[in-house]
Amino acid sequence: MKNFSRRHVLAGGAALAVATSASSTPVLARATYPDRPIKAVIGFPAGGATDVVGRLLMQRVSEMLGKQFVIENKPGVAGNIGSQIVADSKPDGYTLLVGNSIMSIVPALYEKLPYDPIAGLEAVAHFTTVPMIIVAPAGGPKTIEELAALLRKEPGQHSYPSPGNGSLIHISSLLFCQRVQAEGMHVPYRGSAPATQDTLAGRHTFQIDALGSVKGFIDSGRLTVLAVCAEKRLPSLPNVPTVQERLGFPFNVSTWNMVFAPAGTPRPIVDKLNATINEAIKSPELIEKAKPLEIEFVQSTPASAKAFYEQQMAFWVPIVKASGAKVE
Repeated sequence: MKNFSRRHVLAGGAALAVATSASSTPVLARATYPDRPIKAVIGFPAGGATDVVGRLLMQRVSEMLGKQFVIENKPGVAGNIGSQIVADSKPDGYTLLVGNSIMSIVPALYEKLPYDPIAGLEAVAHFTTVPMIIVAPAGGPKTIEELAALLRKEPGQHSYPSPGNGSLIHISSLLFCQRVQAEGMHVPYRGSAPATQDTLAGRHTFQIDALGSVKGFIDSGRLTVLAVCAEKRLPSLPNVPTVQERLGFPFNVSTWNMVFAPAGTPRPIVDKLNATINEAIKSPELIEKAKPLEIEFVQSTPASAKAFYEQQMAFWVPIVKASGAKVE
């Protein structure tokens, strides 16, 4: 998939008056937000699904706020490097995090994190849901039934990649193998792009990923889509069955994206960002760019985003612990 380049978009100014407060808590008095460039940290490599959707969103938000957004990719440790950078940053609205579903898994993988994944970050907006699919390299299994049979027949002999230990793709692949009563071999990478390159080369039997990350290879015939990890088929892949249709058990895995700020960021700034993001994802241009990637934009409030994040964590943590998955 083609990587999206960094673009600094300048538009007309937009100001937010922040009222003074009678309390001892410092508030930006008679100031505007934003009045300087904003840094958006993405804890994953350029070219992956989170990077692509993050850049699409921040470009539009930049246009609406009239300020430059500087994207910084800080990959590593299942996104924890980027999350810690933002959690440790000054809570002034000028450092944001574009996070994804791995954030609901890491508490089960690490005994101690260098930041508090809930108390250390302020949920700003939950803005996407992205369905996952299962693919195989050309020359590999042609159906999801064939893949399941192959994994059972030769346990531990067939590998699958992931963008890192403990990632949603890692845990989802592990759970898929368990659900078909088989054993696969996990090979972690630093991001989806290098993982996909080895799948394309036939070094892996299957891969779970977001459609947007591998769509170009599907269109060119270099990857075969075996199944959709969702309750229903995708409009752009009407002939591809769901896992449940063919294997008889529910297997619904979607990644999601949220914007976070450091804990303690003033409420008027959080609300301003939330409102801007909600308006940005209504943009026909943004929707059109996201359509081929099967990205579903969702509206949220800071409160509903926080509740969603905590619900996802409550769902995934026990599953990860029961699976026995560990970081290496």
